Amino acid sequence: MVAFGSPGCVYFRQALASLASRLHHRSPIGRDPVSLKDQPTKYATKTVKLTGVVTSGWGIPLMPFQLYTVDDGSGEITVLSRSGRTPARGTRVEVRGEVRELAVFGGRSLGLHLQEADRKIKS
Repeated sequence: MVAFGSPGCVYFRQALASLASRLHHRSPIGRDPVSLKDQPTKYATKTVKLTGVVTSGWGIPLMPFQLYTVDDGSGEITVLSRSGRTPARGTRVEVRGEVRELAVFGGRSLGLHLQEADRKIKS
């Protein structure tokens, strides 16, 4: 048995912490729409989190996705959602997802949006 304060116990706790950090998926980065739009390639493979107010939303019945726009006070970004209903206009949401773009022409991003992975309604 390993005593709590012994070197073997310390090594075990360090190994366990290292394993836990590798198994835990990466933490979302909180960003504003302006940063995402200015440097889309910097965030292209990262999970980001954005909190703001829904300014508009639209979806077509029986289509597998909905779109809505979130404004955090610094700018707006479109969110592509594949789950549930589009949040109502004026709803405060926290959205987590990946930054995606439809195409890049001449170094400019077209169709920049956030692919929703998770959404929470804030009060």
